[in-house]
Amino acid sequence: MRRFRPYFSYLRPHRGLLTLAIVCGILAGVASGFGLPYMVKKVFPVIFAKDAAPLTAWALALVALWIPVVFVVRGVATYLNTYFIQLVGTRVLETLRLDFFRKLQVLPLSFFQKNSTGDLLSRGLADANQLQVTLTTVANEIVKSPASLVGSIAFIAWTAYHEQGVALVLVTLAVVPLSVLPIRYVGKKLIKRAGQIQAELGGVTDIFSENLGATKEVRAFSLEARETARFTRASQTLIRAQLKFMKYEKALTPLIEIISAVGIAFTLLYAYRVHLAQDTFITLITALYASYEPIKKLGSLNNELKRGLGALDRLEQVLQAPVTITDAPDARAYPRATGELAFEAVSFAYHADEPVLQNVSIRITAGTVCALVGPSGAGKSTFANLVPRFFDPVAGRVTLDGHDLRALRLFDLRRNIAVVSQDPVLFNDTIFNNLLIARPDATRDAVEDAARAAYAHDFIRGFPEGYATIVGERGARLSGGQKQRLALARAFLRDAPILILDEATSALDSESEAAIQLALKKLVVGKTVLIIAHRFSTIRDATKILVFDRGEIVATGTHAKLHSGNPLYRSLYDRQQMSA
Repeated sequence: MRRFRPYFSYLRPHRGLLTLAIVCGILAGVASGFGLPYMVKKVFPVIFAKDAAPLTAWALALVALWIPVVFVVRGVATYLNTYFIQLVGTRVLETLRLDFFRKLQVLPLSFFQKNSTGDLLSRGLADANQLQVTLTTVANEIVKSPASLVGSIAFIAWTAYHEQGVALVLVTLAVVPLSVLPIRYVGKKLIKRAGQIQAELGGVTDIFSENLGATKEVRAFSLEARETARFTRASQTLIRAQLKFMKYEKALTPLIEIISAVGIAFTLLYAYRVHLAQDTFITLITALYASYEPIKKLGSLNNELKRGLGALDRLEQVLQAPVTITDAPDARAYPRATGELAFEAVSFAYHADEPVLQNVSIRITAGTVCALVGPSGAGKSTFANLVPRFFDPVAGRVTLDGHDLRALRLFDLRRNIAVVSQDPVLFNDTIFNNLLIARPDATRDAVEDAARAAYAHDFIRGFPEGYATIVGERGARLSGGQKQRLALARAFLRDAPILILDEATSALDSESEAAIQLALKKLVVGKTVLIIAHRFSTIRDATKILVFDRGEIVATGTHAKLHSGNPLYRSLYDRQQMSA
């Protein structure tokens, strides 16, 4: 229970509803544990007594009324208890998922490199739902079931003591403690299985998500059978884990009922020996049986806790993950940067034993169009990703206009940067709203001007809905060139002093690329530009070229200087020219 205690804070805003639900639960528990056997004791002897005086119609009606009254109280209280608990649970789930989603927004990119999308989806949906069920079930049954148990045991003790003294009390209740043994045994088995189920469910969701994101590749390479077999294996592994959990979980109720039957049998033998009256025996058995129901529920509650622990372990890996990229306590506002960048003895590694950048020092003056070239894995993208603080260096520092990036507010730093990636992402929204994210306060005229500058306006107007066209998931309704031009239009609209281009024209045909190159000449004026170059044709206008190799900048200069003086640059350039 201590593991769950911090998360009961999710119930605090709904404590009024939760209190009402618990009160109804206690009422239902008392009606079941005490009310039912008390009804048996009061009603049956009156109805079936042979030597009693005949009852008047009114008295008979009052006696018979005991039965519906007890069941109405029990039924209404149970209904209200269930309804209010579900209402609280739904609101808890909403808050929990919101916190999970909010945490994902601030976690560093390195976290997402270590965790698959499908697994994170499973944690945010299935695991959050399981924790919600556990919290509300525990909050409800931790009071309701003990109330029912205490009510029935109190009735048993009171009735048995008045009939036969302490001996009958001890005989009747002797087996109750034994009912706890199956709960402990099953609980130990379940705790191992619960986490395994949640992990396997994450694996199934991961395969599902990956497959849906690669529908074209699956068909292009005829992978339908392979993907089906892969999903089948993962699904069967999940089913085996669920069956193992179910094997122990479903064994709990029959075990407790068998122990209950043994207890009832001993009570029957004792009743025969002491010549206990039949009505008293039936009353005690009713109360005894009522006491085993909350014991079974407490056993189920124990199982629910084990499931919740499995979900909690997985959720905490996200909820408690360190947010390493954040504002310093004394971070300063910086509305508009000049654009001068400096890397001072910067080193970086995704893994401790695999350095990606090593002791890099370079100054890029404001207004420089700087191209980053080098073999794959040389550190070009990592170098550029340090500028918007997608990552922080493990040693050294990066400065903007002389200020350490870590001393600036993240919001101010990033609004001074426009990023156009090689594979731009569009949200499943209108074209207009996709452009507007670059500058939310922009006017419609400003948005359309940016689209014209990126040579996107004409094709946008060609759609029946124009700028109101829904682009589909990740821009699925647009061609690669259209998506790229919309990404460029965002950069035009943002008008940031620093521009990062990750081969921004790679998805365009030659005609569009030529037009975009002309537009980029206007865009880069007065801006600091980092071009991650995969094709050397895109760097002809660069004023400075940085050559990367194995995490180091091995040469800087213009194309002419580097081609004549740097063997690595010359080999990369000549090989691409020959290939072209």
